[in-house]
Amino acid sequence: MARYVPKDRFYLKAKAQGLRARSAFKLEEILQRLALRSLTGATVVDLGAAPGGWLQVLSKLVGPKGTVVGLDLVDIAPLAPNVRTHALDVRDAAALARIELPFGLDLVTSDMAPKTTGIHSTDVARSHELVRMALDFASARLRPGGAFLTKVFMGEGIKDLERDMKKAFAEFRHLRPEATREGSREIYLAAKGKK
Repeated sequence: MARYVPKDRFYLKAKAQGLRARSAFKLEEILQRLALRSLTGATVVDLGAAPGGWLQVLSKLVGPKGTVVGLDLVDIAPLAPNVRTHALDVRDAAALARIELPFGLDLVTSDMAPKTTGIHSTDVARSHELVRMALDFASARLRPGGAFLTKVFMGEGIKDLERDMKKAFAEFRHLRPEATREGSREIYLAAKGKK
């Protein structure tokens, strides 16, 4: 197994560029590979948005006429005029209704991950539960033709998630960005063209 290096080159690069998280580079690469770099004016929701690295990338891509909404269980420090954040549980329909979250979204992203236990089967099951929740959210709120991107831990049951995404979207891919740490079991499932 590869040795864990907490301050690798992506961490250092993120700090040098003023990014809140090294994961911003994962999102940039994925959006480029999906040909989703042109999001000017789009409305995007990012689930599991803390500390805000993905929000920084999305804010620039949608521009001043676009809107990015970041949702997480914890507060997120303010970012830009086109970014709104809310501390809430995505499973709480009443909380979502209170913030008047829009429908007809162009993109839903999710970098949510469970608190890991070290027990592989438990961690995978919890990750898949979060993906299901994100997929349900995306299915309910994306416009036809919209896109969805989510992190998932590899393991038993991933084929079921992939099958369900393929049913709901015209295009599907699984990706492992260069900025993913060696030894990590995470990959990203990405889909475009919501049916």
